[in-house]
Amino acid sequence: MAQDSLDDIAEFHWLMDMLQTIDVGLVVLDNEFRINTWNSFMENHSGLPPHTVRGKVIFDLFEEIPKEWFIHKAQSVFMLKNRSFTTWEQRPFLFRFKNYRPITGTEEFMYQNITISPLISTTGEVKNICIIIYDVTDIASNSKQLAKANAKLEQLSRTDGLTQLNNRRFWEERLEAEFRRFKRTGKVATLIMFDIDHFKKVNDTYGHPAGDEVIRQVADALRETMRTTDIAGRYGGEEFGLILIDTDSISGKSFAERLRTRVEELTVSHEDSDIRFTISLGIAEVNHSLDDYQQWLENADTALYESKQNGRNRTTVHRQD
Repeated sequence: MAQDSLDDIAEFHWLMDMLQTIDVGLVVLDNEFRINTWNSFMENHSGLPPHTVRGKVIFDLFEEIPKEWFIHKAQSVFMLKNRSFTTWEQRPFLFRFKNYRPITGTEEFMYQNITISPLISTTGEVKNICIIIYDVTDIASNSKQLAKANAKLEQLSRTDGLTQLNNRRFWEERLEAEFRRFKRTGKVATLIMFDIDHFKKVNDTYGHPAGDEVIRQVADALRETMRTTDIAGRYGGEEFGLILIDTDSISGKSFAERLRTRVEELTVSHEDSDIRFTISLGIAEVNHSLDDYQQWLENADTALYESKQNGRNRTTVHRQD
């Protein structure tokens, strides 16, 4: 019997030593949320030794813990006697511990996965729960960086490299979506298509780098003139498209004239040359006679062609017969 007691004591000390040295946080709370157990992980990251926290209500020591949320989660563990889990994606941390990992040193705090387990007594009651805190900062940081990289790739896939406007593919997708919105809600929108007059002559006279700079400056003028709700894109070469949300053709023409005048006043300096140029614009308001967005686009292109035929550097509104 004496040997059994010694074995039990040895096993207890071995267990306590393991709980103190494992690289996870371990906290035991009673049903009044007072701290009973606080291992070395928790001491090292909080700066609070076990004897100063034992018997204290956890919310009094760590104000960052969302009290209502945590009580609701803990009570389900007490009552149902089942584990509960929280990942860093759902809640970045339970304890706001600083991050000391060298690889992920840019992260301000430790990301944590949390497991809350019931401690069932021999009578089947749950008077204590155990919180296990896993440091998943490396995983979270890598996941965030991957998400950021994917978002950047997604942005690049829909952006025109020269102008930083939407590229043709993505801009047409937005045009189609806006057409569907009109069919669904009846809310008006106006499409403007425009291009740079005599652009081939600019390239032939000053070279393609100068032509690229002209395109960039037209894109800048467009960005500075349009509203944040409008959708601009480089349609191809020297041609651009703009979707004016909740705008009729009358207001659309006013916008087009502001843009036309702004471009006419531009001077692009390239090497030793000053380059002046103009744009021609075509406008088409969406209407219920259209079967699809391509017809809307064709109407704007038709109006643009009329501007070209009538002398360029002008705006033409498509006439609906």
